[in-house]
Amino acid sequence: MNTQSRRSFLRFAGSAAGMAALGRLAGTTAFAQSAPDYKALVCIFLFGGNDSHNMVVPQEAAAYGTYRAARRALSLPDGNTKLLPINARAGTAYAFNDGLAGIAPLWAEGKLAVIANVGMLAAPTTRAQYLAKSVPLPTNLFSHADQVIAKQAGDAFGSGGSGWVGRIADMVNGLNGAARFPAAFSISGSALMPTGSIVQPATLYPGFDLTSDGMSAWPASAAAARAQGLAEVITFDSGLALVQAANRVRQDALDLNTMLRSAGTAAPLATVFPGTNIGVQLRQVAQIIRLRASTGMSRQVFFCSLGGFDTHSNQSWAHWDLLREVGDAMKAFYTSTMEMGLADKVTTFTETDFGRTLESSGTGSDHGWGGHQLVMGGAVKGGDIYGTFPNLALSGPDDANTRGVLIPSTALDQYGATLAKWFGVDGGGMTQVFPNIGKFASADLGFLG
Repeated sequence: MNTQSRRSFLRFAGSAAGMAALGRLAGTTAFAQSAPDYKALVCIFLFGGNDSHNMVVPQEAAAYGTYRAARRALSLPDGNTKLLPINARAGTAYAFNDGLAGIAPLWAEGKLAVIANVGMLAAPTTRAQYLAKSVPLPTNLFSHADQVIAKQAGDAFGSGGSGWVGRIADMVNGLNGAARFPAAFSISGSALMPTGSIVQPATLYPGFDLTSDGMSAWPASAAAARAQGLAEVITFDSGLALVQAANRVRQDALDLNTMLRSAGTAAPLATVFPGTNIGVQLRQVAQIIRLRASTGMSRQVFFCSLGGFDTHSNQSWAHWDLLREVGDAMKAFYTSTMEMGLADKVTTFTETDFGRTLESSGTGSDHGWGGHQLVMGGAVKGGDIYGTFPNLALSGPDDANTRGVLIPSTALDQYGATLAKWFGVDGGGMTQVFPNIGKFASADLGFLG
């Protein structure tokens, strides 16, 4: 296959797998009790490794001096990027990269929080332990491919075939009752993160249209005959398991398309989304959430993404522009949840391959480890930084080597478990979502109410 046709095949295959989930899920939830409320988790994965050291910058004099000494040419502000002052609740001064100007007002409104120095850990790890290799370490820490899988799987040593957000969806899927609409969506191609053992994500693309090709004809009776013919083919029992499975996928896709197209019968959202890659993805998510009353869904998870964060060079303007895309799209999405009356029912969070080095590689940065993440929503106890903000000194207590590869002080498991608890996962279910959670001091970082 050439590159384009292979990509098209993979997109179709991913979508087909997601459509097949509709039928399977119907049987697993038929006798469950529907929840009286609605909640959604929305992940924005920043592919490439976001340099969060230039997303959130300390402003206390001593800490900022350490930051400048470590980052040198990368330190902010510079000719392209300004800083937007913010304060944690304790009064400690920080600043956002002004690429986040769109979303920054949500900090003062208490709807946006920063989770400091999050990363993949197999166990709590200190600099001394890392250097002595006296604790287990995640596999291939600085590899994009391996860490994307690990971060989406929630497994420091690889993947068991499911993602942690998908496992969260598994644990609460009974709350969706007999609803056949998908509990999980990827709006960014086939993805591990929203894939559970029970819940399989439907893969959609912004501006989706799942209507079968070649079904229009003139006169109308000819189009109706084609539709009838397709229905007969799909429902014909050939006795061949593979053919029957393919027919179920096609039927589920047609059913899902009918549900999704019903969104067009209602008045459009007044919220204007930016026409950027992540903007149109989040608009798609908002449109699906808007169907919750007609689909009967109580719990849904969504996966979106934006690439380009592997900033080894020319980072300053490029990183600012990427953060601008993320911030503006997140702000529009939050506004849309307010419009729908669901601001406190939808929590949006960021994730990435890994952080980046404090030390520059000229005009960019290299692969690191720990980094900061953003969490947004009406249920977020915002306007604060959660976890432990790291010491930014090269070769300091939080540096795994001499280049500012920061050892995470908060495990991905803890970050995800806090989201899972808010979503309705209980203590017993938590160990199924994060089998390693017992190795860490807390399963609730406190940033959600």
